Amino acid sequence: MNIGIISDTHGLLRPEAVAALRGSDFIIHAGDIGDHDILKKLGQIAPVTAIRGNIDREPWARKIPTTEVLEVGDVSIYVLHNLAELDLKPEASGFAAVIYGHSHVPKQEMKNGVLYFNPGSAGPRRFKLPVSLGKLHVDDGRLRPEIVTLHV
Repeated sequence: MNIGIISDTHGLLRPEAVAALRGSDFIIHAGDIGDHDILKKLGQIAPVTAIRGNIDREPWARKIPTTEVLEVGDVSIYVLHNLAELDLKPEASGFAAVIYGHSHVPKQEMKNGVLYFNPGSAGPRRFKLPVSLGKLHVDDGRLRPEIVTLHV
């Protein structure tokens, strides 16, 4: 199973991001979507699990939850926008991964047996940070994360 992970598009869905997400079985958008049409376009690639970020304040965004859980086989993934707002212990709750955005900094690390994964920002470039997204390969309960830098 291949999960495409994108965050912080801020209203910009780059063609390079669409190309990189093709072949995904699922897509997670970890917030700061910026435009509802982005979710529609991502939905043409694969089913989308999306959460609302701090800039998602328009009427269309009110229906989008601030956290979400995606079950992929035996793997549970918790999704939120800002990791600082995590209000549970993922390892105690049985989550294999926590997907988040907000910082625009791509990052992957293991803590207490849980993968913490930020795909970075796929939207407008911020400072000198890379434009990136992520992929999460799930195979027999094992997770293999990948940061994909988009050359834009």
